[in-house]
Amino acid sequence: MKEVIAIVKPFLAERVLAALGRSPLEACTVREVKGYGRQKNYLDQYGESDYSQAFLPKVEISMWVEDHRVDEVVDRVVAVARTGRMGDGKVFVMPAAEAKET
Repeated sequence: MKEVIAIVKPFLAERVLAALGRSPLEACTVREVKGYGRQKNYLDQYGESDYSQAFLPKVEISMWVEDHRVDEVVDRVVAVARTGRMGDGKVFVMPAAEAKET
């Protein structure tokens, strides 16, 4: 089993979740997060706006997926979330430790 973490722009989160509704997920969690990546260099261009020297809002979607389905899930996320502009987000794939239901 793998954990797939997708960090996407907030306005794309609903579309990503809708696309994942048809995916073979074992479990999924969603969080509102803030952060920056390469676009931090461009935050100063906004001058005195709210975005100056601030973290940008993102949505983190964590999914647990069977090993043989990981590529399918990642491909769906990327197809929906990629706009081609800086700051689209990231997708991480990590091995999941053993989990037990409570």
